[in-house]
Amino acid sequence: MLRDPEALNAHAPGVGVSAGTAAVLGLRLLRQEDAPTTAYLMVGDRCSQNCAFCAQARGSSARPHYLSRVVWPQHPLEQTLEAVNRSFEQGRIVRCCLQVTASPGYWERTLGIVHQLRHLSPVPVCTSVVLNDLDSVQQLLQSGVERVSLALDAACERVFQEAKHDRWENRIELLWTAARRFPGRVGTHLIAGLGETEREMSAMLQELAQRGVTVGLFSFTPVAGTLWAKRAPPLLTSYRRIQAALHLLSNSACRVQGWTFSETERIVSYGLSRQRLHELLSDGRAFQTAGCPGCNRPYYNERPGSVPYNYPRMLQPEEVEAAISAVLLELVDE
Repeated sequence: MLRDPEALNAHAPGVGVSAGTAAVLGLRLLRQEDAPTTAYLMVGDRCSQNCAFCAQARGSSARPHYLSRVVWPQHPLEQTLEAVNRSFEQGRIVRCCLQVTASPGYWERTLGIVHQLRHLSPVPVCTSVVLNDLDSVQQLLQSGVERVSLALDAACERVFQEAKHDRWENRIELLWTAARRFPGRVGTHLIAGLGETEREMSAMLQELAQRGVTVGLFSFTPVAGTLWAKRAPPLLTSYRRIQAALHLLSNSACRVQGWTFSETERIVSYGLSRQRLHELLSDGRAFQTAGCPGCNRPYYNERPGSVPYNYPRMLQPEEVEAAISAVLLELVDE
C-alpha cells in the first residue's frame, strides 16, 4: 500500500509531457494547427514489457522519451501539474491522461501523481496502465481516476502473442471483469495494422461495444528502433473501414453477423445500402479520434500535412466525403 503519495513524489524525477501538450500548458513554444484537448503525460521510464511496436519497449533502441512518433520531454512534476490545473480552468484542456510504462515503481508513482493532481484540480483523469488484478483497478478509481484503460492493442490472441509476448487470457479476463464491475469507467486501446484481419478486428469491436468498453482506436505506426520498425502501416482505405465498423457497432446500427467478408477477411459489406451507410457516416464523427471524451491525440499516427488516420477535429465537408468514399470504394452493392 502507498502510505504517503505526496512524500513519495517530492523528490521524484519529472514527468514526460507530449510536445503538443507542453505547448498548450505553456511549458514550451510550439506552433501547432490542431492542439490537444487532453493533457497527455507519460509516467515512468523504459518499460519492462517488450511490445514489438512500442518505442518504450524493453528491447527497443528508439530515442528516449518517445511514444509512437511523439516526443515526450521531461518537465518538473509540480510545475506540470499546476499548468494542467491552470489550463483546465481556462478551458484549454478537458481532461488529463496518464500514459504509464511498466517501469520500476510505476504503480506507486502513478498513485502519487493522481493524489497530487486530485488535490490541485477537478480535471477528469484517465490512466492507461498495465494492471494484473481487479483490486488495482478499483484502487485507481477510488483514488480519483475517472477512467482506467487496460490496453489490449491487439484485436485477437494470435496477434497479441506475436506483438506483445504476454498472456492473452489474463489480459482479456481482467478487461471483461473490470468492465462488468465498473461500467462506463473502463476502456482499452486497439491498434489496426498489427497483422489482424478486418473480420478479427470487427469481431473484437463488437464484443467491446456489447460490454460497454470504450475503445481508443489507433493505426499501427512504424517507429525507428522498434522490433517492427520496417513494417508498413495499414492502408488508409482499410483503416477507414475499421473506423466505420467501430462507429456503426458503437451506435448499434448493425451487427457483424450481417456483414460480408472477402476470402482474405476484408469487409465487403456492412449489410447496409450505400445510401444508408453514407447517411450514418455523414457527420464525419467516425473518422475523428476515438477514445475517452475530449481525447483527440493530434499527429499521434501521422505527420502534419498528411491525411490523418484519426482527425483531431471536426472534418470539413470535403474531408467527410473523401473518408466515406474510401469506405465505399471496395464494398459490394447491397
